[in-house]
Amino acid sequence: MNKYIIMAAAALVSLPTLASKAGDEEKEKDNSKPVFTTIVENPITSIKNQAKSGTCWNYSTLSYFEAEILKKSGKTYDLCEMFVCNKNYMDRATTVVRMHGDAQFSEGGAAYDVLYVLKNYGICPEDAMPLPGTMYGDTLNNFSEFFSVMTPYVEAVATSKAKTISPTWKNGFQGILDAYLGKCPETFKYEGKEYTPKTFAASLGLDWNDYVTITSYTHHPFYEQFAVEVQDNWRQPGSWNLPIDEMARVIDSAVRNGYTVAWGGDVSDKGFTRQGLALLYDAEGTPTVAGTDMDRWLGLSKEEKARKVADLGINAAEKTPTQEMRQQEYDNWELTDDHGMLIYGIAKDQNGREYYMVKNSWGEAGDYKGIWYMSKNFIVAKTMDFMVNKNAIPKDIRKKLGI
Repeated sequence: MNKYIIMAAAALVSLPTLASKAGDEEKEKDNSKPVFTTIVENPITSIKNQAKSGTCWNYSTLSYFEAEILKKSGKTYDLCEMFVCNKNYMDRATTVVRMHGDAQFSEGGAAYDVLYVLKNYGICPEDAMPLPGTMYGDTLNNFSEFFSVMTPYVEAVATSKAKTISPTWKNGFQGILDAYLGKCPETFKYEGKEYTPKTFAASLGLDWNDYVTITSYTHHPFYEQFAVEVQDNWRQPGSWNLPIDEMARVIDSAVRNGYTVAWGGDVSDKGFTRQGLALLYDAEGTPTVAGTDMDRWLGLSKEEKARKVADLGINAAEKTPTQEMRQQEYDNWELTDDHGMLIYGIAKDQNGREYYMVKNSWGEAGDYKGIWYMSKNFIVAKTMDFMVNKNAIPKDIRKKLGI
């Protein structure tokens, strides 16, 4: 009997210690949650939802041009993503057919595709075409059936054994586009005035020649243009190649001077979370962070270490991106062309680390209702390329580029 009394007493004595440890762990966890202070925030239009469609390139870049209009005129527009899709997919299908199938037909694209459509076909407001999904009884985009119909159609024409093909295939393909996306209007009214897509684009007040794309790789000369070798860059426009530090300076200078940036890059990295945070985690460096214990890290598997890093949140160490790192990850397929988003602001957390405020196109997802806070290290390391107004580029860099 005395034995059990002694054990019970010992358990009671240990409770405060256990509670104290639990409290410390909870406090550490709370401290890992970011508290952001905004440094710069440029005006943007509302959050959109690309839903079940691979059209981030479209949503992010139209959002970029909407922000450019806001900056220049103060006017808010909701430009039509499905107009861009309709025109772009016809052009892409035509290219695949011309290449006899030796080119990829897919939902993806690049920022330049949107610029090309604006320059060559114009644009219309959102309400001049059916809302996304409504043509097939949905409330948002769902391209599953759409592309399961389009892709084999394009492949059948592109790989035909016939010696010649007629242009009739384009009529059938245009029918598919119009059935799922709606017809692009020839004329429409906006705020009481009649427009064509081209006259409407011209009325927006932007100079399409102001826009350039920037990247940073060593397999091409710096301060020259090259077409970034990714499958969705199918139009093959040239991007200006800058050293990593100058590429980073263009982004930062643009945002601090009132511009936004149409960013394309890699969000498959473990540091990009669904909650709205992105850090360039350094699992090897994190044990040296103040408040962590080396004992917790020794002998852990990669997966266990990654989970611990995620738990540390903003207290985790970050890698410093280098030119060599970018090139290696690009060449070994780690740095991929995953997603397009809009950089529009700068914030810092309670530890002083700075982040870019980034508008996503997944609706009001995550902890920040559709906004992601992506550390500067993450952005610099994971950028494939980005579009920016050439007037936002620092003068010394523009001089080197000759633009």
